[in-house]
Amino acid sequence: MKKLFIALTFLGFMTTANASIAVPNSTTAVAATSVQDMDEEASAESASFTQELKKRFIEGGPGFMGIVLICLILGLAIAIERIIYLNLATTNTKKLTEGVEEALSSGGVDAAKEFCRNTKGPVASIFYQGLDRVDEGVESAEKAVVAYGGVQMGQLEKNVSWISLFIALAPMLGFMGTVIGMIQAFDKIEAAGDMQPSLVAGGIKVALLTTVFGLIVAIILQVFYNYIVAKIDSIVNDMEDASITLIDILVAQKK
Repeated sequence: MKKLFIALTFLGFMTTANASIAVPNSTTAVAATSVQDMDEEASAESASFTQELKKRFIEGGPGFMGIVLICLILGLAIAIERIIYLNLATTNTKKLTEGVEEALSSGGVDAAKEFCRNTKGPVASIFYQGLDRVDEGVESAEKAVVAYGGVQMGQLEKNVSWISLFIALAPMLGFMGTVIGMIQAFDKIEAAGDMQPSLVAGGIKVALLTTVFGLIVAIILQVFYNYIVAKIDSIVNDMEDASITLIDILVAQKK
C-alpha cells in the first residue's frame, strides 16, 4: 500500500510538471502568431499604400503628373547636392582662427597660408586670399577678404534658385491640370447634352489629383529649401565674423 501511494504521488507530480511546461509553450506560440499577424498587416498596409499611390498617379494622367514628378526628382537632386556641399563647407571657425593666429606668431604669413591651404571650407579660402595680400597692407587684405567672400557666397547659393523655381512650378502645373480637367468635364457634358454625375466625376477627379500632387511636391521641396537657406545664412555669418577676426589679427601683427 505504501509503494502504491508513493507511485501515485510521483505520477501526480509528473502530470503537474508537464502541464506547467505546456502552458508557457502555448503562450509563446500565441505571442509568435500575434507578432506574425502584425507584420503581415504592416506589410499589407505598405503594399496597399504603394499601390494606391501608383493608381492615383496613373489616374491623374501621364502628362501633367509626369512633369510634376520630374520637378520633384530634379528638385530633390539639387537639394541633396547642396546639403552635402554645405555640410562639407562647414568649418570650425574658432579652431581655424586660433590656428592662423598661432601660425602667424610662430612661422609668419607663409606658415599661416600653408595652414589655410590645408584646411577645407570657404572660410579657409577667404583667409588665404587675405593673407596673400597682407604684404600690400591691411587695407588690401581687407578688400581681398570682402571680394573673395562674395565669390564664396555665390558658390554657396549655386543652383538654389532652381529649387525655388520647382517649388513655384509644381503647384502651377497642378492648377493647370485642374483647369484642363474641368474643361474636359464640361466638354463631355456638352457632348452628351445631359448633366450626369458620371460624366463630370472623371474630369473633376483628374483635376483634383494633379492639384494634390503639385502641392505635395511643393511642400517637400519647400522643407529642403528652407533648410538650405538657413544653412547658407549660418555659414555666411561665420564667414563674416571670422573675416573681422582675421583683420583684427593682421592689424595686431603689424603693430
